[in-house]
Amino acid sequence: METPVELGRARSPSAPSGPLTRSEPFHLLAKPTGPICNLDCEYCFFLSKEALYPGDRFRMSDELLDTYLRQFMEANPDGEITIAWQGGEPTLMGVDFFRRAVALAEQYRRPAQQVQHTIQTNGTLLTDEWCDLLAEHRFLVGISIDGPPAVHDRYRVDKRGQPTSTKVLQGLQRLRDHDVDVNVLCTVNAANQDHPLEVYRYFRDDLDLQHIQLIPIVERDNETGFQEGDEVTDRSVDPRAWGAFLCAVFDEWVVRDVGTVFIQMFDAALASWLDLPATICIFRETCGDALALEHNGDLYSCDHFVEPAHLLGNIGHTPMVELLTSPQQVAFGQAKADTLPAYCRSCEVRFACNGECPKNRFTLTPDGEAGLNYLCAGYKAFFTHIDGPMRLMAERLRQGGFADEVMGVLTTAPRNEPCPCGSGRKAKHCHAG
Repeated sequence: METPVELGRARSPSAPSGPLTRSEPFHLLAKPTGPICNLDCEYCFFLSKEALYPGDRFRMSDELLDTYLRQFMEANPDGEITIAWQGGEPTLMGVDFFRRAVALAEQYRRPAQQVQHTIQTNGTLLTDEWCDLLAEHRFLVGISIDGPPAVHDRYRVDKRGQPTSTKVLQGLQRLRDHDVDVNVLCTVNAANQDHPLEVYRYFRDDLDLQHIQLIPIVERDNETGFQEGDEVTDRSVDPRAWGAFLCAVFDEWVVRDVGTVFIQMFDAALASWLDLPATICIFRETCGDALALEHNGDLYSCDHFVEPAHLLGNIGHTPMVELLTSPQQVAFGQAKADTLPAYCRSCEVRFACNGECPKNRFTLTPDGEAGLNYLCAGYKAFFTHIDGPMRLMAERLRQGGFADEVMGVLTTAPRNEPCPCGSGRKAKHCHAG
C-alpha cells in the first residue's frame, strides 16, 4: 500500500499559516500552448486534445503563469526542482513569455531551492534570441529527432505535409553554437523500428549527441486512445521490434559507449539492478507524481491521461498541492500496482518493469486476464537480454568501481571461453566478437 503523502509547512514550524509543501518533489509538465503545434506529426497524441477546449486561444496568460510558478515552488520541498515546459510546441509562446517565467521562478524560489529549467521542442522555431535565453539560464533542451532524415521525415512533417528534418537540424546547430545543453528524444515507430543501429549511430556519430531518450509509439486506433480493445495504428511500434531495437542498441552501447553516451532507458534499468528507486515513472510500482498542467490551469493526473475522467481540477480555483494529494490522484497512482495482472506479478523481470505505463496496458495475458502491457513481449526480451551485463555493472559499482569497466570485461574476455555476460555463448560469438 502506498504511504500517504506527508505534508509540512513551507514556512517555519511556528508560522500559524502558510502554503502546504510536499515532503517529496513531484514532476509537472506545463503546456503553455496546450496541444497547439506548428508541425503536424502523424503520430502525435497531443493534437487531438484540442477538442477538449473548443474555441480556445491556447495561450497561457501571465496571470496563470504567475499562479503556476508560485504554487509549484511552494508545493515542492527544498533541493533541486525542475520546471518543465512541453506542448504542443512551447516556443510558440515567444521568448518574452519565458523571460517572465524565469524571472518569476527566481522570485518565488526559496533560498534552498535550486531550479533546473527544461523545455521540449521540435527545434524548428529556434532563433539566436531563443538560444541566448536558453544558454543564459542553463536550460536543458530536449529536441525531437526520429533518426536520419529518411526516417525522421516519414511522420514528422509540417502543416503542409512537408519534411521537417532540415529545419530541425538547423535548430540543433543553433543550440550547439550557443553551448546549450541538449538531449534528443527519439520516438521508435513503424518507420524506424527495424533500423536501430542506423538511428543510434546517427545520433552518436553524425550529430554527436550524448544523451538519448527512446520513446515507443503506441497509438490506439480510436479517437480518444482510451476505449476498450487492443487495436493500434500502423504507425505504432511492434512489441517484439521494440525489444529487438533496444537489444541491438544496448549490445553496441555496452561494449563501446558506457560512460560517454547516456540512454535514459539503460540508466533506468541499471538503477533497477542496483535495487534503487526507478528513475523514470513508467517503471515505478506506483505512479501519480508526474502530472500535466494545461494552458488554462487545468491539472491532469498524467500527461498521457489528459482526459475528462482524469481532470483533477484547476489551480486557479484549488491549490495545486491539494489536487496532487487528493483521493482521486492517490487512487490513480495506486491503481498501477493494484491492477497489475497475476501474469506480471510472477514475472522474473517485474522488478525492472512493473507493468510499464498504464496507458499501454490494454491487452490480455496468455490466460485471458486484462491489463497486460501491449509492449510486454519487447520489454521481457530486453530485460532478459541485458541481465548479465547489468549484473556486471552493478557489481562494479557496489565495489566502488565504475560502470564503464564492463566494456573491458566483455571485450577482452578469452575468445573461446564463455562470455562473462552469462549468455552461455563463447565470447567470440558474443560481446568479444
